[in-house]
Amino acid sequence: MELYLLLHSVVMHAVAALVILVYIPVCVPARLLARALLRPPRKEDLRGKVVLITGASSGIGEELAYQYAREGAYLALVARRKQALKGVAAAALQRGAPDVLVVPADVADPEQSRRAVEETVAHFGKLNHLVANAGIWSSCAFDQVTNIAAFTKLMDVNFWGSVYPTYYALPHLKASRGKLVVSCSAAGTVATSRMAFYNASKAAQLRFYETLRTELGSEVGITILTAGYVESEITKGKGVQKGGEVAVDEDARDAQIGVFPVGRVETLCEVALDAVRNGDWYVTWPSMYRPMQLVACLAPEVLSWVSYALYKEEAAKRSRPLGQRILEATGAKTLFPPSLLHPVVKTD
Repeated sequence: MELYLLLHSVVMHAVAALVILVYIPVCVPARLLARALLRPPRKEDLRGKVVLITGASSGIGEELAYQYAREGAYLALVARRKQALKGVAAAALQRGAPDVLVVPADVADPEQSRRAVEETVAHFGKLNHLVANAGIWSSCAFDQVTNIAAFTKLMDVNFWGSVYPTYYALPHLKASRGKLVVSCSAAGTVATSRMAFYNASKAAQLRFYETLRTELGSEVGITILTAGYVESEITKGKGVQKGGEVAVDEDARDAQIGVFPVGRVETLCEVALDAVRNGDWYVTWPSMYRPMQLVACLAPEVLSWVSYALYKEEAAKRSRPLGQRILEATGAKTLFPPSLLHPVVKTD
């Protein structure tokens, strides 16, 4: 039996190595060719399109609003923080949006999601794009959690907060042959330590929209953003803490980000909107996260070992995670975008 298991392991590793060798030189070029052939002959013109963005009061949602505004799109901005939304709306109008509707709502509530969609369609008469962007983060080891019941919030916001507005928007998107833009995360495919709840919520979100794509075909386009670390309130340290409260913890943020770079949100959104206009299925940026997804698929043991090494804390020695110690020893934190060095989180 032991010999069988040893042979089985050797064979499986050999097959995995063979798959990698074949995938890179053969499948990748074929995939790129297929994407080029299936890509629409010209980019979508966003002028006059109606776009509803959830989680629009900050971060990726805010910047996508500005990017759409520059293209002449009408905007419906949805989030819980009314005053912050008004500020984003005013800035979007200055950047070229013909009209902006502010809809204060909590998309984790199905009735508020329904209201947000209905108010948008009543105001503009149609809906062309839904950007499902509302999200919340957590960063702590599972065995450090002291209020487990509070962590249902991550599924409520990250999963259901996308599904509810999608459900109510879908008939309107079908009518306009519109698009869904989903702000997911590389965490949906790359399971790193200290983010068990966040990773799970993003994996559920990713699989939901991949399944929905198979059901809708060409009726509604779906572009899924699987971004790595990008400047936002998440990388400023805001999230559900181990006690269940939502707060900013820069130390936990540093422990999580560690040696990984943080991308500028403007660049991500430029890349994302270009992909949306082209009808691309996925956007992974910064691009360094693409091979990590391949490693997670073909060599999960490697990813698990690296994650354990970077994030393990020894409570008895009160030692911080290795990634955080490297960040501090090298001074790499100074390379963070300026908004992360002195983080300011919007309040209402």
